[in-house]
Amino acid sequence: MLKRLLVTVLCGFIASTGLAMATTTSQASAAPACSDVAAVFARGTAEPAAPLGITGVSFVEALRSQLPGRSLSVTGVNYPASANFNNRVAFGATVLTGVRATQDKIKSIARTCPRTRIVVGGYSQGAVVAQYAVSPGVTLPASYGRFARDVPPPLPAAVARNVAAVVLFATPSTRFLRDAGAPVVRVSPQYQAKTIRYCIAGDNICNGARLAGPNALHVLYSVNGDTLNAARKVVGRL
Repeated sequence: MLKRLLVTVLCGFIASTGLAMATTTSQASAAPACSDVAAVFARGTAEPAAPLGITGVSFVEALRSQLPGRSLSVTGVNYPASANFNNRVAFGATVLTGVRATQDKIKSIARTCPRTRIVVGGYSQGAVVAQYAVSPGVTLPASYGRFARDVPPPLPAAVARNVAAVVLFATPSTRFLRDAGAPVVRVSPQYQAKTIRYCIAGDNICNGARLAGPNALHVLYSVNGDTLNAARKVVGRL
């Protein structure tokens, strides 16, 4: 049921945004070295339309539509977005891969294009990646202490001034993460006022329900208006 719904939503979304996605590609190839705004987005678990995922594509195109006269560069975080939940160690390693990739891109933009306003975002597992990337540090459960050296350090404090907004769709709740044995997600004080969160009422991944597979509401962020609302809020902070 969930898979059929996701395919239906994806087909409708691609049909409605195919032209916009083609425009995005052509604009990106002609964009200057430093854009006015840079979006770094991490997709959800096994989400179609990698590397951004359908939620990321929806958000990026909504953001572009709100930025007439300003250039936008886009990076989809290069990480597996794995669904290998049966091997928590291997799965955790892929999440850390995403965190490192996100942080590396943020630092690179801040270093080479200091006037570019950075927007960090993610959906579902990608929202966890984005939050870990701007966290004051990831504290692993004691049972995973031997992997502590693999956890990337927090972003340099000075980078915070380059980040205009952090946009999170369907972030797994604290209860969900604890049930899964994952570290609780925190956001550094420098980013808290810049963070925008979306959770559809009834979405069991982000609403505090116990650990379980996603319900049908979890796949609707690309089509329910949240990505457009998020883009409007982001533009107000640029």
